[in-house]
Amino acid sequence: MHLGLFASDHADSNAPAQSGHGFGTAPVFLASISTILGAILFLRFGYAVAHASLWGTIVIILLGHLVTIPTALAVSEIATNRRVAGGGAYYIISRSFGTSIGAAIGIALYLSQAISVAFYLVAFAEAFLPAYEWATAVYGLSPDPRWVSIPSAIVLLAIVLTKGANLGVSALRLVGVVLAASILVFFLGEGPESIRPDGISLTDKIEGADSMGTVFAVCFPAFTGMIAGLGLSGDLKNPQKSIPLGTISATLAGMLIYTLVAVKLAQSATPEALAADQFVMTKIALWSPAIYIGLASAALSSALGSILVAPRTLQALARDNVLPVPKLNRLLEKGWGAAQEPVNASFVSSAIAIIFVAIGDIDFIAQILSMFFMVTYGALCAVSFLEYFAGNPSYRPTFHSRWYVSLLGAVMCALIMVRMHPLYAFVSIFLMVAIYIGLRRTRQEERGLSAIFQGTMFQLTRRLQITLQKNRLKASDGGWRPSIIAVTRFTERRLGHFDLLRWICHRHGFGHFIQFVHGEYSFASEIEARTQVSNLIERAEVSRAGIFVDSLICPSFQMALAQSLQMPGISGLPNNCVLLEFDQKNEEEIDEVAQGARLAVDSMFNALVLRSSRLRFGYRSSIHLWVTEDNLKNAPMMILLAYIIVGHPDWRRAEIQLFACFGDTVAEKDTTEFARLMSEWRLPISKQNVTSVSCQSDESLEREVNRRSAKADLVIAGLTVNDMEPDSAHQALQRYSAANDVLFAHASERISIE
Repeated sequence: MHLGLFASDHADSNAPAQSGHGFGTAPVFLASISTILGAILFLRFGYAVAHASLWGTIVIILLGHLVTIPTALAVSEIATNRRVAGGGAYYIISRSFGTSIGAAIGIALYLSQAISVAFYLVAFAEAFLPAYEWATAVYGLSPDPRWVSIPSAIVLLAIVLTKGANLGVSALRLVGVVLAASILVFFLGEGPESIRPDGISLTDKIEGADSMGTVFAVCFPAFTGMIAGLGLSGDLKNPQKSIPLGTISATLAGMLIYTLVAVKLAQSATPEALAADQFVMTKIALWSPAIYIGLASAALSSALGSILVAPRTLQALARDNVLPVPKLNRLLEKGWGAAQEPVNASFVSSAIAIIFVAIGDIDFIAQILSMFFMVTYGALCAVSFLEYFAGNPSYRPTFHSRWYVSLLGAVMCALIMVRMHPLYAFVSIFLMVAIYIGLRRTRQEERGLSAIFQGTMFQLTRRLQITLQKNRLKASDGGWRPSIIAVTRFTERRLGHFDLLRWICHRHGFGHFIQFVHGEYSFASEIEARTQVSNLIERAEVSRAGIFVDSLICPSFQMALAQSLQMPGISGLPNNCVLLEFDQKNEEEIDEVAQGARLAVDSMFNALVLRSSRLRFGYRSSIHLWVTEDNLKNAPMMILLAYIIVGHPDWRRAEIQLFACFGDTVAEKDTTEFARLMSEWRLPISKQNVTSVSCQSDESLEREVNRRSAKADLVIAGLTVNDMEPDSAHQALQRYSAANDVLFAHASERISIE
């Protein structure tokens, strides 16, 4: 057996060969933890404790990790679903969910990675504050931090271009050691007594403090480094093992360290001292220079991690021809050397970084960066959640998260984005949606959100149907609603049948329209049936009919009807009505319809028989109900059907008139009772529209209907069991000859309007 037949689903023929450096789990952990424990830890966590209090800061840490932990789990799950190559998170997402979804997320992810380079370099420049103060005191200069950050960006680019990822990973190991030593020196210090609080407080903060949303937006980039290691996916020996292990362990370690740092800050300095000096950690640490060294190392390592990751993401996007300019794709997809280093993509990423470095405002960059990360993480969690419910057999990750964790991450992202800055949130989501829509125009053959939603809807429908079926005995508790099977042998020549079903099933009912195809089952008849179903689907789309269409191949109409009666209801509840139709001018169809109605009634189905006319429901402005003494059992269903039909937009101007036909002695009394019930049942039939009609015989009833309802767009009348007998069906279904479209109704079940 040729194994290639089975490999096509799992391999990506367009993917570049795995030609990276063969790293293990350690680089993933180091890239992530060195990015997590970065500039915010040293520069802005004192600000957070001062403005939000210790308790508020812990809440911010927890809220941030309610986003990052679900994202880390979702990414780890997605990463183990397919063979992983270069391109990091973008490659992993696009190979699992298609290029359209992957690119919409990947472009936002790339921008966040490129901008984060600037963020960390601006923070790196802040680490030279003692040098700035010395230059001011000795030489009278006023150094601008951009004197350091912009040259640093250029030097960093040169190092990455000349040395590649090997140097980056070696530097990460060294930085990890320096970073750990700096944090340890901070925890060992106590700080001067002049800034120490009387005791640790959970709620103390400065007056006029910034809002929690602002503090969160400034601090959130501290928690976003957990997927930095994904950018090395193409350079890992076993990415399906290293990515989950390195990412999750770095996320949890970062959360613990940030919590301990917040407690240490609140214990060592008052809120006022924390707010006054962004380098307050230098006063608390056992050796002050260690904080500057730690900040420089963390910022430089984070910048290094981002400058390693961002070009690889851009290179992967270009390899998938995501960018709108073909020449740009060809330029940026090129890799140099055996490891396919993304040199051209590195130049573009550095240019973006330098633009934001020139801005120089770390708080502004932090807020923009937070929004890009939030929309990326929210999309990741949402797609992971939807994929779980879609139940796609091709989605087979070896690491499993939980659907409710992904849902929590997506919801938290949305809530926090709105809380941080509603306008930025709207713009970022709009841009992501616009990118996705633009890509789908040229990639309609690829898997997109519609496939995921289709699978999700399938699973949701399946579960709802099973639940409804389990509770079918309690269906009457929610009130009666029509669940109708309509069977027809006619196609486009007769649309009244189809229209009536879609009106009844617009909001309150469920409809299954079956096209009968005469003949024995064969491949040829199956092709014919599929063609007719395709036409029905087009008709349903054009008319916005919320009904299910299908076909059935049988030797006879009665056999097709018998099989249809045994079909399960598409709503999950049993079908309760059968809708049949015949032409007013074609008496040959009456016997077939009458026989079908008898079969339905014998099977305890409600029978609906439409007698169609050339008028095709006229102006759809009037429905006449005729209730007689021998048809009182049918009255509730007739009234409900009229109420449901006028609820459709096509009948929005329609008026219902009810004619109560009884003997002279009780007619007025029963008419008054009907009018009272219409009001009590909250039905759109006013007292003026309930008319008493004295009918002593079938002939007088015929005369009254012909006189009063000749111009009605739809007449609804009752049908008794005797009316469906072979010797009387023909006459019963041809009564009211002056009326146009008539719906005959027989209720086999007891229906309560209340």
